[in-house]
Amino acid sequence: MDASALPVRAAVPALLAALAGRGAAVLSAPPGTGKTTFVPLVLAGLVPDAAGPGAGGGKVVVVEPRRLAARAAARRMAWLLDERVGRSVGVSVRGEHRPGALVEVVTTGVLLQRLQREPELPGVGTVILDECHERHLDADTAMAFVLDVRAALRPDLRLVAASATADTGPWARLLAGEDGEPAPVVETAAASYPVEAVWAPPARTPPPPHGMRVDPAFLAHVAETVRRALAERGGDVLCFLPGAAFIAGVAGALLDAGAEVLQVHGQAPAAVQDAVLAPGERRRVVLATSVAESSLTVPGVRVVVDSGLAREPRTDHARGLGALTTVRASRATADQRAGRAGREAPGTVYRCWTQAEHERLPARPRPEIELADLTAFALQAACWGEPDARGLALLDPPPEAALRAARATLHALGAVEPEAAGGRVTERGRALARVGVEPRLARALIDGSREVGARAAAQVVALLSEPPPRTAGDDLTAAWRALRREGPPADAHAARWRDEARRLRKALDEASTGDAPGRPAADDAVAGTVVALAFPERVARARPGGGHLMASGTGADLAQGSALAAARPPWLAVAIADRPAGSASARIRQAVVIDEDVARLAAAPLLASGEEVAWRDGDVVARRVERLGAIELAARPLTRPDPARVRAALADGLRAEGLSLLTWSPAATALRERLAFCHRSLGPPWPAMDDAALLGHAEDWLAASGARRRADLSRIDVAAALRGLLPWECAARLDEIAPERVQVPTGSRIRVDYSGEQPVLAVKLQELFGWESAPRLADGRVPLVVHLLSPAGRPAAVTADLASFWREGYKAVRAELRGRYPRHPWPEDPAHAEPTRRTKPRKR
Repeated sequence: MDASALPVRAAVPALLAALAGRGAAVLSAPPGTGKTTFVPLVLAGLVPDAAGPGAGGGKVVVVEPRRLAARAAARRMAWLLDERVGRSVGVSVRGEHRPGALVEVVTTGVLLQRLQREPELPGVGTVILDECHERHLDADTAMAFVLDVRAALRPDLRLVAASATADTGPWARLLAGEDGEPAPVVETAAASYPVEAVWAPPARTPPPPHGMRVDPAFLAHVAETVRRALAERGGDVLCFLPGAAFIAGVAGALLDAGAEVLQVHGQAPAAVQDAVLAPGERRRVVLATSVAESSLTVPGVRVVVDSGLAREPRTDHARGLGALTTVRASRATADQRAGRAGREAPGTVYRCWTQAEHERLPARPRPEIELADLTAFALQAACWGEPDARGLALLDPPPEAALRAARATLHALGAVEPEAAGGRVTERGRALARVGVEPRLARALIDGSREVGARAAAQVVALLSEPPPRTAGDDLTAAWRALRREGPPADAHAARWRDEARRLRKALDEASTGDAPGRPAADDAVAGTVVALAFPERVARARPGGGHLMASGTGADLAQGSALAAARPPWLAVAIADRPAGSASARIRQAVVIDEDVARLAAAPLLASGEEVAWRDGDVVARRVERLGAIELAARPLTRPDPARVRAALADGLRAEGLSLLTWSPAATALRERLAFCHRSLGPPWPAMDDAALLGHAEDWLAASGARRRADLSRIDVAAALRGLLPWECAARLDEIAPERVQVPTGSRIRVDYSGEQPVLAVKLQELFGWESAPRLADGRVPLVVHLLSPAGRPAAVTADLASFWREGYKAVRAELRGRYPRHPWPEDPAHAEPTRRTKPRKR
């Protein structure tokens, strides 16, 4: 093995010294330096000329975040030793187990399973957590568990956190020893050449990514940028795209590009993976997801074309929906991708955005623990003895709301005890965790095997355990039938499905669930039972107006023109759904047609029946209802509903439709206005009269009136109800504080208008002759505003100071009106004139 040129070789002595002294270290080594393949061989004692104190001493376990990267690393190390995988170097990923004698490459999921079974990790001397900078949730969890093992069980276990970035401070502090000193950081210089950045934005700014959707015109621009790179630069081209569907679309646009086009993503066949990792005989274009950012070394690449897009998980905890969404990549991710062009020689990166946009990108990607569904994490933590995760050494704590939702899900599955009992894991929870799939799927496997048989349950769960290919369509049963056809697997997805179905069947056997034959049933019933057991809240019933309603209460729509939509199924078990941004309804990606019997069986925990008394469609509706979550199955009227619940429903109706449901007589309206004036002027104990305040008393009024339906509301005596709100001292002084009428000099009693901000007395001007001032209300705090009316009842003047009006304003009013109303008195000195309601007598 000739690894003398690998840059990481120079850092080996420092790493060995750090492990010998502290037992833990952080290795900062950019991609291509040999950290993933050379360092494990050294630590296992398989590179004699590089060995030193700290080499050897137990198996070296290398932990990778992805299956593709784990297989590639194992093959590369075996090739360096001139061996086959399975001798000195082995690999263990889901569906493949070829143990090695001295080095074993595993995925984070495999390590978590192993830690739960054998936390001491017998025979293991060193654990290398590779690519820890990517902040995958399983990797963060595995790191926390291994730190626990070192602290409590295996102080001799060596631990290396390997990162492709220079941001090592958080990891060094996380790996600190008992003295609190951060773990040693060993750095390796980058094995890189200068990379020229070419800004290659589209001519028109594309709309931002929306959920899983990316503007097709932008993808066409990415393909054109690849063509430009092929024309302007030499070497292979590595193009980063956010998902397999986008890779396929760009690949289709490059069929005539004059280069071999390879598609690399988590579902790519092993042959394609092997072809990417070996030098090509002709020029290549490698279209890859983030798997090629740091986990894989692609030889021959001199050019990177970066779409600038990435994928992040999003979880709608309220609706039980989760999906990946397309986002703008961070600056750190963009730098990581660009570095791939300078691994073997000077290179070029074509960035499909502007330099100004680059400066506005987030500095680094968000850790998965902040974004993902935490149900699997919560089960792992509970099995580890940390149900609230507070004792785990995590760089970022789990969001409280997301962890609470995850623990609620686990409790519903019977995996953990209630929060009040400590939330500890149950035996059922441990059985679910041992299956090695997400807890909901594990529940569907174990419980489904009793209903439909172990073989069928394993096959359907295997189908649910990874994203379906783009060609699968939305009918899961049709996809299952296609995969069951005899003969060799048609593609990589089919091969993985068969391997996973066999693994799950074995997991059932190990769990001693028995080989339950299940009841004979059609494919839809079998698949639907398993899907509904996994996602009972996604059982959905057709709505009269179109679409479906899921048991969670969320609307769900099939794609127009799909096979399932054409069948107009009355019931569905929804396997995959997401909710587009800004949409109230979910979008069904894959589902199974079922009937009500299957829905009732599989989603039985959501079945409930009870009395329902509620305000609906403008009146009180009292029924006995049977529901499957939010789905109404049956209902019949209640003849004698609970009066208290009837009152509550009527109060809900008042809150929903307003106090206009009551009969507001003129007297009641006027009283409300008077009381509102008192509260506004004097405050408590005078009661507030706004809608919210009055609605707070609605149930008391309803109880006193005996109202049972909408029609009864109109018979409530609102004026009496308002008076009933007054304390006795207020009731005794109401006419003093806010008199309903005020007597004017003629003896007339004029009604006061309290509907505005200030009380108003509207009276004919002649009736106020001789009146120097109007009374002040609210214990003298508020002046009474006087609207002086003409003989025809029209406003002539407004004043709150009559004495001033007689002196200054009256002359102008007299001059304007005396000619129009000559039969009415217009004395020159109104302050001392006789008030009158009458006109002057006619002259004979």
